[in-house]
Parts: sequence; C-alpha cells; structure tokens
Amino acid sequence: MLSTANDARPLALPSATNKIPVGLELYSVRDELTRDLPGTLAAVAKMGYQVVEFYAPYFLWTTLQAKEVRRQLDDLGMRCNSTHNGEDSFTPDGLKKAIELNQILGSKYVVMAGSGPVADLAGWRALCERICRLMETLTPLGMSSGFHNHENEWWLVNGQRPMDVLAAHTPSEFMLQFDVGSCMAARQDPVAWIMANPGRIKSIHCKDWSRWPWRGYRVLFGEGGTPWDKIFEAAESVGGVEFYLIEQEGSRLPPLETARRCLATWKQMRS
Repeated sequence: MLSTANDARPLALPSATNKIPVGLELYSVRDELTRDLPGTLAAVAKMGYQVVEFYAPYFLWTTLQAKEVRRQLDDLGMRCNSTHNGEDSFTPDGLKKAIELNQILGSKYVVMAGSGPVADLAGWRALCERICRLMETLTPLGMSSGFHNHENEWWLVNGQRPMDVLAAHTPSEFMLQFDVGSCMAARQDPVAWIMANPGRIKSIHCKDWSRWPWRGYRVLFGEGGTPWDKIFEAAESVGGVEFYLIEQEGSRLPPLETARRCLATWKQMRS
C-alpha cells in the first residue's frame, strides 16, 4: 500500500451518522457494466454497497430495460438515488425521457455530469438561468437536479470561481454534487466548500487524489492526502449529505477488486 499522509485511521464519527448510505458511481466499473449489467449489479450488492448511480449510457435504455433494472435493484436491496447525465438528457425531448427513466429507477436527482465549454462568467450565469428553468420542471414532480464539479469549475474566471457562481445563482434545492478528488486536484479546500454551502452538498463523490507519487486519481480511496474525517464531519453537520458515492476512475487493480477494496476502507474509516 502507498505511504500517505492519510495512513492514520481517521477519527470515528458518532454512530448515528453511519445511517447515511454509501454507494458506487458505476462509472467505476464501466466495462464490467457494459458486458454484464445484472452480474455487475449483483457483485456490487454482494460487496455491501447500498446505492448506485448510473452514468450517462443509461439514457439509451428503453422503459422496459429500466423496469428490469429497477426490479433487480429491489431484489438486491439497493437503491438508485441519482443518475449522471450528458447533454442529451437536458434537451426538451431528452428531459422527458430522463424524467421517465429516473422515475422508474426511483431516482430523485437528474445530475448534470458537467457543463461543456464555457467561455466566461456570462456563460456560467446563462447556465444558472438554464438550471433555474430545469428546476421549474423537476420540482413539482418531487425531483431535482444537480451539478457534478470537475477541476475547471474551481479555476478563476474574471476573478471568480465558476462553482461560486453556480452556488449563488441556483435554487437551494439544486444539489451541488461534490467530487472531492477534482477539488483536491485543483488545490482547493474541500471542507471550506462544504461549510460555505449548508444544505447543498446532498451527495459526495468520494474520489481520492494524490500529488505523490504522481498517480492522480488512480490512488485508491483512502490512499491520498484527502482529509476524509473532516469532510465527513462537515458534510453531516452542515452540508446536508444524503448519500455518499465511491468513485474510482482507475487504479492498479481490476475494477471490481478496486470497488471492494474502497468499500473495505470506507467501513474501516466509519467504524
């Protein structure tokens, strides 16, 4: 195992916080999911994951396929609280389909996987206006949306971070889905971000990141220098977290073994 600043076991949080479910962002096992979706879901459930988030290709499913997946999730005792969506899900016709599929899956959050190229602050504000219109459609249905950050949303544009613009100009019900690894890679403070946005951090992608030995996102969860104990404390006392999602873009191990190891580390941190 890599030697890191996070080798020491984090302080345990009160046991009541462990009721918050932990899931897997299924991009972590994307090749396995493509080859054998039912088998991969069964394997993930057997590991002990309670929640899954489907990534953009789910949008290509028929309603029949979505019903089959929901039936399996129910049988496995897992939930789908959110989906990760590309631009196709947010066209007028695409949104109708995304809503239908998410309702079948039992998912509340139709999350934007990213923004695409945005040139300036005017572009970010335009995205906020678009989000506000999106929420006008979703809120009456008991649904919501969210934005998944990447590194570029932390970089200054005309003296402002796009993430701050998004937080300030979108409804409080709109989820700021927090990708911790991207925040760390951009050399920002993850705890400060949570504390600055009470009630908005409803789900967290628990992805680690390491500058040394230059493995970036390929370190396993818990092997980077991320202050996970402080993040958990802030998320649960202020952030309003409803569920956690472990995400791994790749590692030195096969994807399913990576997912198993990450969950084992999670349980150790949370015991």
